[in-house]
Amino acid sequence: WDNADFSRGVGTTFYQEFLTLNTAKPPFVRDVEAKVRRYMRSSYSAAWTLKITWEKAPAYAARTDTRRTNTYQAVLTTDGFRSYILMLYQAGGMGWDYTRLPTTSVLIGYT
Repeated sequence: WDNADFSRGVGTTFYQEFLTLNTAKPPFVRDVEAKVRRYMRSSYSAAWTLKITWEKAPAYAARTDTRRTNTYQAVLTTDGFRSYILMLYQAGGMGWDYTRLPTTSVLIGYT
């Protein structure tokens, strides 16, 4: 993750919350549950899920380039005991020109 810069009016951020403790689960939440079960190799049933999307976000400082953007999501989910985060990126990977960033040791994901 790096600093996105929305100051030039390019890109947007939005979120959607899914409360699923006692309700039918939408396809998105069922997909999140399937991913957690697959990657963590355990049973999982979401009680709450939050999807945050950064769409067409330009890198900081946007004054240098607003054409190369990234779209990515963070999905936070919990069953009330365990919590997980999924980090999803646009097809094709990094859209920012990493050679213009303050550091060129760029990593998609987290450590």
